Amino acid sequence: MKLLWKLLRSHLSVAQTVGFALAGVVGMTVVLTALQAYRDVMPIFRAPDSFVRGDYLVLSKRVGTLQTFGLGSGGFNEEELRDLRKQLFVREVGAFVPADYRVKGSVSAGGVGFSTYLFFESVPDRFLDVETETWRFDPAQREIPIVIPRNYLNLYNFGFARSQGLPQISEGLFRRVTLDVELSGAGRSEHFRGRIVGLSNRLNTILVPESFIRWSNERFGGGSGAKDPLRVIVETDGPADERLAAYLSSRGYEAEGEAPDDGRAARFVRLAASAVAAVGLVFSIMSFYLLLLSIFLLLQKNSRKLETLSLLGYRPGRIALPYVALTLGLNLAVWCGALLLLWAIRSRYLPLLETMQEGYTPSGVGLALLCGLVLALLLTALNAAAIRRRIGRLGAGKE
Repeated sequence: MKLLWKLLRSHLSVAQTVGFALAGVVGMTVVLTALQAYRDVMPIFRAPDSFVRGDYLVLSKRVGTLQTFGLGSGGFNEEELRDLRKQLFVREVGAFVPADYRVKGSVSAGGVGFSTYLFFESVPDRFLDVETETWRFDPAQREIPIVIPRNYLNLYNFGFARSQGLPQISEGLFRRVTLDVELSGAGRSEHFRGRIVGLSNRLNTILVPESFIRWSNERFGGGSGAKDPLRVIVETDGPADERLAAYLSSRGYEAEGEAPDDGRAARFVRLAASAVAAVGLVFSIMSFYLLLLSIFLLLQKNSRKLETLSLLGYRPGRIALPYVALTLGLNLAVWCGALLLLWAIRSRYLPLLETMQEGYTPSGVGLALLCGLVLALLLTALNAAAIRRRIGRLGAGKE
């Protein structure tokens, strides 16, 4: 091996070798950085509190003419719910259950009284974004825990209170407000105490526990039996899935807040990462051909020596071994150089990502390391095959 290397390295061009190494490092760095940056950014999209997250969608059907005249339910029947649950991008489906009776709420503050009709709904507890230990109802205590949308408080503070000359209310004080709730229906009318236990950013409705809805519908409802839900909440794999938007459009379903459009940001990140990786692959292919061309020129310059070695009984694989070792060493050096540059680039953008999400945890670099190594070994294997073939043809006197 050493004697063969000393014999064959005399015409090795340092400039060509350095050129290959630089092109290879640039190409592999671009590929690995695109892959790793995509993996580091996606946790921000998938976080429950992400500004581009849309895992929970509230779906309803478009209101048509029949519903306007009181014909047709406009709800989701069992077959439609089963079909929704079967979709690969859907994790879970929950139905909104409305109160089937009249609700009136009253509150007094600073000598001023407010009274208005309300509506109650419930959803399965797993879909709540409010953690509370008091989310239960006991008929003996006559107290109803209530979760309202946070934007209700914002509308009061920044709209109604300002226009009426009333004081603004902090979130802590708002949670201490007690409502006098009157439920009436089925020939009954009873008073309860309502207590606000949380503010929801996810659901734009007045929520009460499922146990209370079931109990109160039996007591005050019309007794017409179970009805098809008019709205459902869906936990998905994220609105970035193009299949979701297509499914909603084909079924005529509407999503509150147009959440599926938030997935455009995630799709843009995926597209940008793919484009950058493609540019890196182009550089890697260019470096592969540059190294192959350099070795072919070296083989051509050493053609007489190669023919002599073949006549002395050296097999093409043995003669090619020094060149393959050179190729492997250069590709591994390119891999190491790309990893160093990846570490430097990553150390610059990770602090920025950490400021975008509290408790942010970046993805590991194991996949990038493995992909870089696989790319280096693949290029080495292709070079080795081409070198052996070239040496075989030179040894046979075909060129």
